[in-house]
Amino acid sequence: MTAFRIAAGAFLLSLSALAGAQTYPAKSVRIVVPYAPGGAVDAVTRKIAQKLTEQTGQTFYVENKAGATGTIGASEVARSAPDGYTLMANDSTYSLLPHIFKKLPFDHRADLVPVSTFMTAPMALVVSQDSKYKTLQDLLAAARANKGGLTYGTGGAGTTPHFSSEALGIAADVKFLHVPFKGAGEATLALLSGTIDFQMASTPGVIGQVKGGKARLLAISGDKRVPSLADTPTFAEAGLKNFSVIQFSGLWAPKGTPAPVMERLQKEVAAAVASADFKAYADGLGAQPNSAGTEVFARMLNDSTTYWGKVAAHSSFEKE
Repeated sequence: MTAFRIAAGAFLLSLSALAGAQTYPAKSVRIVVPYAPGGAVDAVTRKIAQKLTEQTGQTFYVENKAGATGTIGASEVARSAPDGYTLMANDSTYSLLPHIFKKLPFDHRADLVPVSTFMTAPMALVVSQDSKYKTLQDLLAAARANKGGLTYGTGGAGTTPHFSSEALGIAADVKFLHVPFKGAGEATLALLSGTIDFQMASTPGVIGQVKGGKARLLAISGDKRVPSLADTPTFAEAGLKNFSVIQFSGLWAPKGTPAPVMERLQKEVAAAVASADFKAYADGLGAQPNSAGTEVFARMLNDSTTYWGKVAAHSSFEKE
């Protein structure tokens, strides 16, 4: 009798969860961005939230929880109820975390489940408009001649631009000098003032400076050119064939979120990124709409985490 009651209770709970999932979303949905307002992840997540609000009739809103390279916000979402009403938006930085910290406050592989990507973007090598380096090969030749004297700036150690710059050095067999700043914006200001020689950043992060005539792109990652940046060669076209870092952003949910909720979110994200206005928005950032679901997204994360582990092993970065 006791076993029967337990089984019946579990069955009723599953029916309740299924019923809740079928009516999802029935209230506002919070999307935690684990970074400060104004960054690339924050901006694109707000666009996605706007689209999901329009499509579902329920409010999807962004809440910024910055700190500790995104782990504060990620931890909060990992501890949230797995009901689809608290989600996390992040980018490739999430796959760096095991290589940045000796210990994380959550299980990196299990506590947060990838829902769907919504955008991919090339990493770009950018210099100031008046830089003497006109091509990628100009810059790499100077780096070889200066033996580590060329400087690059980032928003801090352990960020995607930092590891991407290290990966660039490995691919080109050169050494660069890292100059960390308090944020990506400060690094860009240093670039424009001539304090640093170059910057590695995703195209959404620097395209405003490029279109404003203050900076130039020497190369972008990926296997083809971006339509809105048609004059910028890929790294392969510029003579560096083994550098292919791509930035991706997407949504995560707490472990245990019901499958019907995950499926509804994936369906809505796919519709959002397929819309004409989102495609135009992504194109304006030099990025591409992308709605890879849980299985593909999980593989992307695994491959990215493995790749950054190899980069970390070749660099002098020490875990915090």
